Amino acid sequence: MKTPVAAARFPSILSLMLKPLILAAILLAGQASAAPSDEMFQKLHDAPSESEANDAAQDIWAAWMESGSPTVDMIMERAVDAQTVGEFDTARALYDRAVMLEPDYAEAWSRRASLFLNDENFPEALRDLNEALRLEPRHFGAWAGLGIMMETMGAEKEALEAYRQALDIYPFMTQALQAEKRLAKQAEGQGL
Repeated sequence: MKTPVAAARFPSILSLMLKPLILAAILLAGQASAAPSDEMFQKLHDAPSESEANDAAQDIWAAWMESGSPTVDMIMERAVDAQTVGEFDTARALYDRAVMLEPDYAEAWSRRASLFLNDENFPEALRDLNEALRLEPRHFGAWAGLGIMMETMGAEKEALEAYRQALDIYPFMTQALQAEKRLAKQAEGQGL
């Protein structure tokens, strides 16, 4: 039989036990990643016009910029800003931090790969692009980056395959369309 004192303590003990669980649930809910949905990729793939495809692509890019961590999101925003104004060393240091904090965040790997591509540091770019594609196989930007790298290295067949992967996901991707057209002509022996 419970004593009045024990009964009075039970709600406060239960409350103490539940507070950390409730706090953890709130924190985890606030950190949910806004990864692009299958529907977003379907809309991108099925877009009837370049304009609608570009809008869908922008929605996907926006979702990719949300890591699920407010800290990493802030780091990524600063890194993109630094990259945009040509502060590549700063951008690289920030992308390094994002990758360190969220190693399963494909966009950080992809963005850092773009810096390596810019420097023609192909081993590092390839590592980061492979990791981005392992984490997000539908990352059309990473596929296009892989195409750029392969084409620059003279591996036209592999570049064409990478661009076609990007186009399977984003059929109106201008850069990949132009490259695919150019490389397909070369592969068929028609030249430029």
